[in-house]
Amino acid sequence: MNAGFSFQRVGAMMLRYTYVLRSSGFRLLEIIYWPIVQLFTWGFLQTYLIKGYAGQFIGGVEMAAGALVGGVLLLDILLRAQQGFSFSFLEEMWSRNLANLLMSPLRMSEFATALMAMSFIRLTISTLPVTFIAIWLFGFNLWALGVALGAFFAILLVFAWAIGLFISGLLLRYGMGAESLVWALMFAIQPLGAVYYPVSVLPPVVQPISWALPPTYVFEGLRGVLLDRVVRWDLLAQGAALDALLFVLAALWFSRFLKSARRAGTLLQTGE
Repeated sequence: MNAGFSFQRVGAMMLRYTYVLRSSGFRLLEIIYWPIVQLFTWGFLQTYLIKGYAGQFIGGVEMAAGALVGGVLLLDILLRAQQGFSFSFLEEMWSRNLANLLMSPLRMSEFATALMAMSFIRLTISTLPVTFIAIWLFGFNLWALGVALGAFFAILLVFAWAIGLFISGLLLRYGMGAESLVWALMFAIQPLGAVYYPVSVLPPVVQPISWALPPTYVFEGLRGVLLDRVVRWDLLAQGAALDALLFVLAALWFSRFLKSARRAGTLLQTGE
């Protein structure tokens, strides 16, 4: 009998995904590989900027370059959290196991909770080594942001989960035809999220779209900490409010498309 929310079922799903992750060393390697490649690419650009222009702009280039590498690290948190959520969901579609889960006592809220927990675990595996490499090679300490880092992390994580729910709803309804969105959608958000430049750089017509995305408030807040030495709590509060709204909308979207998929009978047609 399915009686209420069960942490045991959540734990069972997490155990399943942990076994899948452990079953292949290449899966673990991929989690760490891409963040390191990104860090090296932008980190060496930072080194070039500092060495090439430090004599012309004393201190300014170092702070701007620090904002660049900090943006790379925070962007990677956003990407890995979303992909960690979506990849666990895709595992069920690739193995044609989704219909079995939906016929089990597992609730969708428990399923989503397990996906979010695995997203956090995968994110931890990928992020920790990269932050220490950034300190060692490029002299940028993400942990030095202190309490602001916690706020940045929370906003990015919840937004990533909202995007994960949104994409999962599309996968439920339209099948593997929507699989490419797992990789593509967040990169479409990147130029609008003011990752490497302030919102003021964007055309005026695009700026309202940028401010409608929670990551924008994080990256503007990061520049406030690194360049102005001020934690913009006003920006972070707005980003958190937007996060909450988008997460609720994404959960409703997922629920609606699950019902639609059940009516259309597409749940048995998923898989490779």
